[in-house]
Amino acid sequence: MCLAVPGRVLGIEERDGTRMATVDFGGVVKEVCLEYLPDLRVGEYAIVHVGFALQRLDEESARQTLALFENLGLLQEEFGDPWEAAEAEAALMDDDTRAADAPAGGEGKADR
Repeated sequence: MCLAVPGRVLGIEERDGTRMATVDFGGVVKEVCLEYLPDLRVGEYAIVHVGFALQRLDEESARQTLALFENLGLLQEEFGDPWEAAEAEAALMDDDTRAADAPAGGEGKADR
């Protein structure tokens, strides 16, 4: 799932002619492009989707949305550790492979 998540601008800089911001999403900090909101300032909140700030948001709405996303586990899903996610996915695939390789009908060598 790919969410539009509210975040607070911590810092702004120009990079190769593009206005970029460091944004805090409830403890997760990411780099975000500000080209769609060129007048956004440090301390303000914006809704961010796929690395682009799309809309300014008031602080109370941002905090409520972040709290809701956190309670639903959506922030972990959206920003979770990619190594942890890959490890969990690999474990699921290993389980599926073992189940597919198991003899049908519960037969083992002792049953033959």
